[in-house]
Parts: sequence; C-alpha cells; structure tokens
Amino acid sequence: MILGGLQKFSLADYPGKTCAILFTRGCNMRCPYCHNPELVWPERYTQKISMENTLAFLENRRGLLDAVTVTGGEPCLHPDLPDLLAKLKRMGFAVKLDTNGSFPEMLWDVIVGGLVDYVAMDIKAPLAKYARVSAVDLPLEPIRASIALLLEGRVDYEFRTTVDRGLLDEEDLLAIGEDIRGARKYYLQKLNAYDAKGNGSAYHAQDGDWLQDMALKLGAYVGHCSLR
Repeated sequence: MILGGLQKFSLADYPGKTCAILFTRGCNMRCPYCHNPELVWPERYTQKISMENTLAFLENRRGLLDAVTVTGGEPCLHPDLPDLLAKLKRMGFAVKLDTNGSFPEMLWDVIVGGLVDYVAMDIKAPLAKYARVSAVDLPLEPIRASIALLLEGRVDYEFRTTVDRGLLDEEDLLAIGEDIRGARKYYLQKLNAYDAKGNGSAYHAQDGDWLQDMALKLGAYVGHCSLR
C-alpha cells in the first residue's frame, strides 16, 4: 500500500472522536469535483510517505488519539488494507474507513473481520447515473452490494453525497434516497469551489437553502439526513 498523506489530528473526520487521517494513493473513479486529486490522478501524485514512520507516529499517539480514519483515494483498492487496519486495531484505535463502495468483497472482509468500527460510503449518484458522475464505466452491482452490506447494520456507518447541481438535481437526490432507503445516516456535502484539475471557477458552492430543503425531504427515506 502507498500512503499519500497523513493528517495528524482532526475533530471532524470521525463522529465524536479525535483522530488522525491516513490517505491512501490511487482511485478507480475520476469524479470531477474530487477533493484529493493528488491521490487520484497519477500526473498529480505527491511524494509518498513512509508507512514505517507513519505507524511509529501513531504508536506514539496511543492514549492521546481515539481513532484513525483511513481514506483516499480509494483504500479498498489495496490488497494489504486488512493488514494496515489490523495494525491500527492492535494499537487500540477505533478505525473509520472511507470508501466509494466499488469493492464489496474487501468491505465484507474488513467488517466481518472486526477491523473497522465505522464506514463512510460515498454515493456518487443514483445508480442509473453513476458513470456520468464518477467519469468511469464501472459495473453497478458492486455498488449495490456495498449498500446492501452496510444496510445490514454489522458496523456503524453513514452514506454521503457531494452535490454538484450541474450533475445532480432534486429528482436524482430523491432517487438516491430510494436506493439507500432505511439507512441510519445520510449527509449531503457542499461542493468545493474548485474542480479536481484545479480550474478554479468551474464548480461553485451550492445554494445552502436548497440543500437544507433537500435534507428535509430525504429525511423521509433515512433515519437522519443533514448538510455538511
């Protein structure tokens, strides 16, 4: 596994816990609004960081941090993800995994193996529009399988969608609500003002009132829906 970054402290990335964030390099999607393009586009890769030094840092934070969030990129791309998560668990950390849900077998393995305590899955679009938003032609069955797995409730979880109104409208968000009906938590995320290629004004922050209204409507489908 290649690590592309380490954030040593966060109050926002694991609900109710202090955490460090590990960023894995590589992703199988090319969402135009990607927040971490330096982990996705090979031509923008920054220097990898040392796994040994990262684990040594975390060892020294035992008892000081509650948790570690593993994000990307797409962590489930990496066959040795379970090994990393097991090391974090042995250090006594709660572990949160961020994923796009396209590797349900890996997701199953780390959940059933007790290697994660919380999973955040990005829902890019209603299933019928996935290729348009993810910018790749991926099979939909893995996404369905990951949604179904999380809905079983074997681990604490949330679904979340970054909302670009150039790609998603009200009908699309309600269709996502139907796709994840019965979920515990669903969050709508405001779009960054820059696109993944650094083009500045290509994408704009969303209308907060509209998103708040959509969160209220989506509350009919899930246990909790709110705006981030």
